[in-house]
Amino acid sequence: MNHINKPLAAGLYFVSTPIGTARDMTLRGLDILASADLIAAEDTRTARKLMEIHGVALNGRKVVALHDHSDAGAIAGLVAKVQAGGSVAYVSEAGTPLVADPGYELGRAMIEKGLMVTSAPGASAVLAALTVSGLPSDRFAFIGFLPAAKQQRDTELAELRDIPFTLVFYESPKRIHGLLSGMCDVFGGERSGVVCRELTKRFEEVTRGTLSELADHFADRNVKGELVVLVGRAGAEDVADVDVTTALAEAMKTMRVKDAATVVAGALGLPRRQVYQLALKMGQEE
Repeated sequence: MNHINKPLAAGLYFVSTPIGTARDMTLRGLDILASADLIAAEDTRTARKLMEIHGVALNGRKVVALHDHSDAGAIAGLVAKVQAGGSVAYVSEAGTPLVADPGYELGRAMIEKGLMVTSAPGASAVLAALTVSGLPSDRFAFIGFLPAAKQQRDTELAELRDIPFTLVFYESPKRIHGLLSGMCDVFGGERSGVVCRELTKRFEEVTRGTLSELADHFADRNVKGELVVLVGRAGAEDVADVDVTTALAEAMKTMRVKDAATVVAGALGLPRRQVYQLALKMGQEE
């Protein structure tokens, strides 16, 4: 495959990489990897393998490591490269840089020096999981990994319990049952949840149910692979139609239909579009 190899403007290019299937790499991402003066990577072996799969030649260019354990000197070197007029492409091991992956400090350092920072978007486990979950996606909160210790984990879950968004977590296979059990204790076992495993890969698996059902399902399983856990928004399962109508009627006494729908949807943890349609219907009936 031929890639467009032309000089890039000086700057930092965050390039998203596949979370499983290599063909999910974008054409623009490949063009940037083919053209950048320097490539920085969370895992240099993974980056080299991806480029080899897609026929992107290094032609003497360097691939340098930049990860959570890199020192300030590594970032300073990349900043200096861009200040001198060079282009730097950064890739994390999989998915979109900065999303539970390194890259934040590098981006901040470039921005503080007034240098260009741009993104070549692509694969993201967060968005892939939301897409297949069947849970509301109009408002969601990405939490990432919670602390491994039970007390700390449950404390953070308690802070998240009443947020009226779909919640998205990352978890390791060894800790999945502990997380689901903790969610049952803090959120309640009847709350909706989804566990996505090995997204875009050969053994992709999406398991939906209540948190109690999911905890039972994963209790005795020795699972492997990357996991994304999603939890339905607070209150979404327990709100009766009469409660929504009553709340809308009260809100619409002092607000426009649109604003009333926004406020009620947020308060009750319901999709805004659903509440807005009901508010429009109520307004027409009046």
